Amino acid sequence: MYVHRTALRFLAITLISVMAGLFVAQLAIPVAAQERVERKSILQLLFGSGKKTAPPKATERKPARSSRVKKATRSVAATVAAPEPVIEKLDNARNILVLGDFLANGAADGLREAFADAPGVVVVDRTNGSSGLVRDDYYNWIEQAPGIIEEVQPSIIVVQIGSNDRQQLVVNGERESVRSVNWLAEYERRTRKLIELLRARKTPLLWVGLPAFKSSNMTTDIVALNGIYRKLVEMAGGEFIDIWDGFVDEEGKFIFTGSDIYGRQVRLRGSDGINITNAGKRKVAFYVEKSARRLLGDAAATSVASLNAMNLPEIFMPPPPGEAPAAVMRTLPVTMTDPDLDGGSALLGQMPAAASLVKSPRDRLVLDGELTEAPEGRADNFAWPRANR
Repeated sequence: MYVHRTALRFLAITLISVMAGLFVAQLAIPVAAQERVERKSILQLLFGSGKKTAPPKATERKPARSSRVKKATRSVAATVAAPEPVIEKLDNARNILVLGDFLANGAADGLREAFADAPGVVVVDRTNGSSGLVRDDYYNWIEQAPGIIEEVQPSIIVVQIGSNDRQQLVVNGERESVRSVNWLAEYERRTRKLIELLRARKTPLLWVGLPAFKSSNMTTDIVALNGIYRKLVEMAGGEFIDIWDGFVDEEGKFIFTGSDIYGRQVRLRGSDGINITNAGKRKVAFYVEKSARRLLGDAAATSVASLNAMNLPEIFMPPPPGEAPAAVMRTLPVTMTDPDLDGGSALLGQMPAAASLVKSPRDRLVLDGELTEAPEGRADNFAWPRANR
């Protein structure tokens, strides 16, 4: 009898525990799930209802993660810009020939980018990175240039050279140090000879000056070389393009970072203080581009579909000093849509000389100390006696 009571007590405790556990489980089920589940009695929970019920049919859904991935893929694809179409160059496009050392190679890259959208202009790079005018035993530009010009038939020749020329030069069997009297005389002779070969066909010559470098000693030598280039190029009727101010600060000191062609502060020079970054290359080309577009005229337009006698004017440079202007001066066509790059302000007037050949009143005052005479009748005209009115 005592055992029977103990068994009943144990069974009662077990039933109470099971009921309490089921009650807690019911509370843990979400409300929506509780509404879908059929309520069962205690006997059904303990021994089952005897009939099988089919599980609720789940509605078909796509995984939420897969949907998010597809949306993200579509948004990324929308933000990726389509590749820009390559502009096909015309068969008779004008050639810009670039000669020189590793800096000239960078200028060629920048010019190629500048004229990428111009079907009528092709940039031909024939530079040699380690070359110069001193080591003619390695690469002799005076011997090589005529053949290159004959092959390319350029409309404009762009030269930038001299970065590798800060080394001894053999003169009459003797080694001369950089910028000695004999060194400078021989270097000028070689530079003059090269310029004569480049200008033999009266092809416009744009000689790009060298920039400042990190080394102060190197910069001092480069200033001397730029002086030689400017003098000889202008004497031959070419145009010397000075890029110095674009690569120094307000005090004329070398800079690694400066303004690009859009005015943004970017890295212009490599960590060695010699090489030029892509932004720097484009900046060098920007200096050359204005003169090149002035010479090329409509041939440099992005909308040109063909080049013929109507839109293909003769390309020429202004005459060198001392040459009779009447024999060589011609009227340079001026584009109606872009007068800022034409080199002049009059459609039918005389073509102005290049800026490098004519000094402005400011240049005459600052460089030469010459004061321009004031017009008659102006308050600062102190001429005496005054002309009769």
